Amino acid sequence: MATTEAVDVVMPQMGVSVSEGTVTKWLKQEGDQVEADESLLEISTDKVDTEVPSPASGTLTQILVQEGETVDVGTKLAVIGGAGAGAAPKEDVPEPATAQAAAESAAVSDAPSTPPTADTVEEAQPAPAPASETTEEAPSSNGKTFVSPVVAKIASEHGVDPRQVPGTGRGGRVTKKDILNFIELGGQAAQPVAPAQLEAPKAPVAPPTTAAPAPAPAAVSPAAAQVGESFEPMTAMRKGIAEHMRRSLDTSAHVTSSIEVDMSKVAAIRSKLKKEYQQSYGVNPTYLIFVARAAAETLREYPWINGEIRGDQIVTRSYVNLGFAVELQDGKGLIVPVVKNAEGLNLLGMAKAVTDIAQRARDKKLLPDEVQGGTFTITNPGGYGTFHGTPVISQPQAAILGTYAVVKRAWVIQDDIGEDVIAIRPIMNLTLTYDHRLVDGALAGRFLRDLREKLETWDESTY
Repeated sequence: MATTEAVDVVMPQMGVSVSEGTVTKWLKQEGDQVEADESLLEISTDKVDTEVPSPASGTLTQILVQEGETVDVGTKLAVIGGAGAGAAPKEDVPEPATAQAAAESAAVSDAPSTPPTADTVEEAQPAPAPASETTEEAPSSNGKTFVSPVVAKIASEHGVDPRQVPGTGRGGRVTKKDILNFIELGGQAAQPVAPAQLEAPKAPVAPPTTAAPAPAPAAVSPAAAQVGESFEPMTAMRKGIAEHMRRSLDTSAHVTSSIEVDMSKVAAIRSKLKKEYQQSYGVNPTYLIFVARAAAETLREYPWINGEIRGDQIVTRSYVNLGFAVELQDGKGLIVPVVKNAEGLNLLGMAKAVTDIAQRARDKKLLPDEVQGGTFTITNPGGYGTFHGTPVISQPQAAILGTYAVVKRAWVIQDDIGEDVIAIRPIMNLTLTYDHRLVDGALAGRFLRDLREKLETWDESTY
């Protein structure tokens, strides 16, 4: 039953350490009817991409946060039902107290400052009080409505008349994404407009007393693009990956060791099990599954490699939570869902668990808890033919295992009478990148040796 009272849709809490999220796509538009628990929009955080379900049935009367905007957890994103249900939503001007205005003000303050001019002085002001709403909502000559301070600033910097930009926001409003796309496509050639035409707030402020730093290099601006260059904003996930990887390199002393593994026995057992696993269980026993099962078993014997440094303490565990790096968005995103208590899974259980979390990661169906709590990570670039790499540790873990392509190579073995002979064998390289603050090279070497032993002497009845 559709609600007759206004129900707020807010940015959900997607994990304890997540404080903000980005609206990546609205699946419904203002005026659409939605059902309770129906997917309403997609959001992205530095932990996970997911869909947000509708909290109630009714009409989506207002969308308050546009695609591409990043807001704090708990920020109102939209309204379902209420007095406006069934009617065309009224264009609202964001007030200073709203999270959207706060986010826009923060974006302005974070931008590189320039020497004060009439333009920047006017742009620096907050949105007007509600009493002036009617003045700000009055459309310009071509029907465009309020332009936010962020949009006004970008327009002024690139000499763009925002009235020339097709707006995709509520009521035809020009969003930040609209004006950046307009500039990227060559709209920067438009003539500069007077600040008064930008409909930015007008109250003057005192100029800063200290000298402003030099503006950012033109190379970062879409307007200064060279022939053949294009620009796109970093997603929240990409920003999170960048921050996480940089912090890991700043935290841990990274060292990588590698070893070659004869996968002959694994290849034979995999060939035997493949048809049964696919037909009966809908999973594929890839080489990754065998390595993951052997790694979980080996980690029980090497608690420091499965541990972490916490302050001046070494933390070890009696369980193994395996993280698996999963590629998203054609290489433009990466997420690491976690298989909890992997040490208790047999080969089939591991295959089911990895297949399930990888598919739900790509479908944006993971829960926040499923990307947290990992104790050891496996990354598998070998699926694309790579044979070696030096992965970055996922903090606060102590190590990450890289699995690479299985390649047939000439290999020296001993025959039945103990003579050395050359044979063709499927060989896989494994790398272990570890935190040298906790794990020494000798310990890493023994871990890889024992992992290789398990793979080269695979016993189907054991695993």
